[in-house]
Amino acid sequence: MKSLIEQAKDIHGEISVGRRPSLRVPIRSLSNVSFSLRKGFFTIGKKVSKRTLSYQTIKPFAQTVRMMAFAKHLIETDDFASKREVYYTSKGSAKRGAEAGKAGWGPAAFKEQPESDAIMDDMEAMVAVNREQLGFIPAEQNGSVAGELIVIDIDPATGRRIEIDCTAFGRGSYSIPSRVEGLGFRTKAKFILTVETAALFERLNGHAYWRDGKCIIVAMGGVPTRANRRFVRLLSDSCKLPVYVFTDGDPYGYGNIYRTMKVGSGNSAHISEFFCVPNAKLIGVTPQDIRDYNLPTHPLEDKDKKRAQDAIKNDPFFKNNRQWVQALREMVEMGVRVEQQAFAARGLNYVMEAYLPEKLRNPRKMLP
Repeated sequence: MKSLIEQAKDIHGEISVGRRPSLRVPIRSLSNVSFSLRKGFFTIGKKVSKRTLSYQTIKPFAQTVRMMAFAKHLIETDDFASKREVYYTSKGSAKRGAEAGKAGWGPAAFKEQPESDAIMDDMEAMVAVNREQLGFIPAEQNGSVAGELIVIDIDPATGRRIEIDCTAFGRGSYSIPSRVEGLGFRTKAKFILTVETAALFERLNGHAYWRDGKCIIVAMGGVPTRANRRFVRLLSDSCKLPVYVFTDGDPYGYGNIYRTMKVGSGNSAHISEFFCVPNAKLIGVTPQDIRDYNLPTHPLEDKDKKRAQDAIKNDPFFKNNRQWVQALREMVEMGVRVEQQAFAARGLNYVMEAYLPEKLRNPRKMLP
């Protein structure tokens, strides 16, 4: 709220002295993004775009100010809105004549949702607060959690503190909410295991691997969402737990899923500090695992090879890490990829009865 008010005061102050107001928005293009080896995540540079109110900029300027006002309203009323709802809010009702546009933003209404999304991202970078805290939430599934974990939350209806036992969902699981700030945790687990596929999560949860493994299992469901990454980061920091990531053994699993969990996204460098898990390690499936466990594989496609070669040459996270360069080159030379479910060839429960325990006993076989 403080950041929003300060921005609004700056605009008002410039207008009060007869100057055209300006918005200073950090440039979010990759030319203004760098990877910090010391910090372990992407950071945004100092370049900013100064958007001064003019005939050409009046609409996006007005849209940004209206978005700021809407965020202030959401915070004050402890409400939230999805990206799609923000888009429709700007349009207001469909009434005609004198009533037209009364409930909406009038000429500042968005024509298409990508226009609304871009303004939201700019505002997030401008006030340096993640949009979930401003009341804007994505309409997506954020993953599931199982294991010996108590999540401490607030009942939105009563405001009372509630404790959610992640072992008490039977064959189900706890769903990560879109807004995770303010959650508390209590656990005796030794580590967090995040898995790429829902199928593997169901197997591990269905057989209560978390009990024998003394861990918390988190399903990513593909590339982890912001809420998923933030939840894992908060849980790891709060309870001082290591994080192990389990993906398919292919360049997509490494470059899109694991890398996003560990160092964040270059496109969201302005907020990556809060949406990454620098202490994460890849438990598998590694190229060496293919040999060690004689796993069935699939041929690498041309797009896989290109993704791996591009990571070695251009990605600041991979190209600065000798172990990862070696692993990616090894995969390209082998010409194969492997799925998490490939362990089923050695028995349906081999992955939790043998593979995971062996890898946990030998952390040096994990990739950083």
